[in-house]
Amino acid sequence: MSKYSKPVCLILLGIFTFSSFGQAQQDFLNAVTDKFEKYCNSVPWEEIYVHTDRQEYIAGEDVWFSVYLIDRQTAKPSGSSKIAYFEILNAENRPVVQKRISLNQGSGPGQIVLSDTLSSGIYTLRAYTNWMKNFMPENCFSKRLDVYNALTDKGIGISTGSGIPVPKSAQESKSSLVQVPGLNIVTDTRNKGIIKIIISSERNYRLLEGGSLCYLFIQTHGILDVKRRLSLVDDSMVISIPHNLLTPGINHLTVFSSSGNSVYERLFYTPLDEKSSVYVTAPDNLKTREKVKIGIDVNNGLSERDSIQNISVSISPVSNSYFPDFDNYMIFGSEFGLLPYKLTSSLINSLPADSVDKWLTSLKSSWIDWNKILSGDLPVIRYKKETENHFLYGRLINKNTQVPDPDQYLFLSMPGKNTTFQYARTDKNGDFVFTVPLDEKIKDLIIQPENAERNNNIRIETSFSDKYPQLVPVNDTPAKAMNKDNSKLAVNYQVMKIYRSDEMPEKPSPVVFTGGTKRFYGKPDIELVMDDYIKLPVMQEVFFELMPGVFLKKKKAGYEITIADPFENKIYDKTPLMFIDGVVVKDPDIIANLDPELVEKIDAVKSRYFVGEYMFYGLVNVITRAGDFSNVTLPDYAVRLPYSVTEPVRTFSSPDYASQEKRQSHMPDFRNTLYWNPSVKPDMEGKVGVEFWSSDFKSDYEIKIQGITGDGKLVSLKKIIKVD
Repeated sequence: MSKYSKPVCLILLGIFTFSSFGQAQQDFLNAVTDKFEKYCNSVPWEEIYVHTDRQEYIAGEDVWFSVYLIDRQTAKPSGSSKIAYFEILNAENRPVVQKRISLNQGSGPGQIVLSDTLSSGIYTLRAYTNWMKNFMPENCFSKRLDVYNALTDKGIGISTGSGIPVPKSAQESKSSLVQVPGLNIVTDTRNKGIIKIIISSERNYRLLEGGSLCYLFIQTHGILDVKRRLSLVDDSMVISIPHNLLTPGINHLTVFSSSGNSVYERLFYTPLDEKSSVYVTAPDNLKTREKVKIGIDVNNGLSERDSIQNISVSISPVSNSYFPDFDNYMIFGSEFGLLPYKLTSSLINSLPADSVDKWLTSLKSSWIDWNKILSGDLPVIRYKKETENHFLYGRLINKNTQVPDPDQYLFLSMPGKNTTFQYARTDKNGDFVFTVPLDEKIKDLIIQPENAERNNNIRIETSFSDKYPQLVPVNDTPAKAMNKDNSKLAVNYQVMKIYRSDEMPEKPSPVVFTGGTKRFYGKPDIELVMDDYIKLPVMQEVFFELMPGVFLKKKKAGYEITIADPFENKIYDKTPLMFIDGVVVKDPDIIANLDPELVEKIDAVKSRYFVGEYMFYGLVNVITRAGDFSNVTLPDYAVRLPYSVTEPVRTFSSPDYASQEKRQSHMPDFRNTLYWNPSVKPDMEGKVGVEFWSSDFKSDYEIKIQGITGDGKLVSLKKIIKVD
């Protein structure tokens, strides 16, 4: 070896090592980015906002509302879930109202009636999707409602032993700062245009393996704004991040060591530079029974690419109750758990930046957890997004042992002349799931196990979440007596209940069950229409004379039905699947004992037939003239339930005083909500016009407008008008 060989090798090794080290740094940035994006795509976070016509109600009144569904990452309306679950809970977290709301392109109207037997108290409105049930109770819209019972003198209060939901962050106020010996990181947010990150490191820390390197990431509701490699060469260094690089909202800053450990995390707030200049025009003063015209200009301040997805408008008496508007609520959403909304509003809008930062150190995201992200250990997802169907969950349990029965088949049937067929298989916990079409039709669902001899029970799970925020006992909360304004609302309600001057009560529609639109097996091999042939006295003769290749025979233990394989010309060694009106039946005797006069037709498929992974050896479907499975007694191992995924929503109505006769009518009009419209659409010029008539109730009214554009810009407006 020459005298130059060793130095050359060392130089080459150094170049190779430096190159590899630089590549490793870049690989770390890319690896973290990839894992972050994979996590956000696999575990998206949905948000809901509910605009109600009021926040204070009298027991017995209608609650009108509009539901908005938002994708947290893009901040745009989400069409991925088509159903919202709406509940009103009492102070003990017991639901007093539950309803499923249909969503279309990220929004949907709703209406419920508060029972007039509700006691005065504080109630909680909450709303979520099936997907959000995976992350309950944090991932849930929650809003306080005050309900007064006009027939009692009791005010709103919390009795001894009851409780109120308390935010998780308020129960566990833990700082996100991590103490690392020899390393100190401080965030300075006092400058409105720049975020400064000051990193102080001791020499001993920098001499550790990889101690001179760290990695900076800043993400905002699932959007990675900043990713940088930092070299710690001095005792102190300052990194400046311009605000224009950050997504407005709650920003999550994280610093990783070279070993991939989080050494610093911090939340801070970046406000929007400007809000959309959307205006509402309305007269300030009105007379009773006067026509009111309201104009909303939604194009002013919005770009041409923005289009209003939906706007909801409420007009009701001014209330002292507070809840954030759409734009303020979405700063936090449900990502940080249940928060005291008055406090959050005052912190964001009026307190200095250092006070806001101090408060944010007590919060932690329920969604973005770097430990989970870097480990690649995604949470277990049980509840899927209801994009095309509604999911019906249940569990199969042995009656004697009460132990779940895994790896068993169940069938779902909907009686009707067009047969549908669906099967499910239980998992290791005995759980199963069926899909139900997304519509307002009432379905007659019959669920039964494939093997009835296993002595199992079918338990249908409620579609509403059973996970509630923790209740903290409150024993000294004074009762809130019904004030003067609420007393007026109570009187108004009682007057309207007596006279109902504005509308006639709607008559409930008759219950009509709906079945499938077409038979799942298509055109059968045999389609026997009974009226095309002479009448035969018993079903055994019908099969013998008119169903070639399908046999109904009497045995010692009863009847049996068999089918001959049309290809191999021999009898299958397994019983075909048998239906009556599309409902699976296990006992051939039931078919054999039917009166042929009741039968309209019989379908038969002779070949093996697959539905998904489930195979059966031919099928026989006997369709009665009634077509509703009413001629057969349901076995005790089956479950039958009428089921409607969503219900039609009533339209808000109010009187029209266009005629002199109506204006001079002595029929009282004391509506507590003057106007409600859950879906106002702008015209081609981006303008919205709303018209209604004032009532006999003299008061200050608040116009509340909430909405969103297709590009994710939020519209929140308020205006006070006076009726005297």
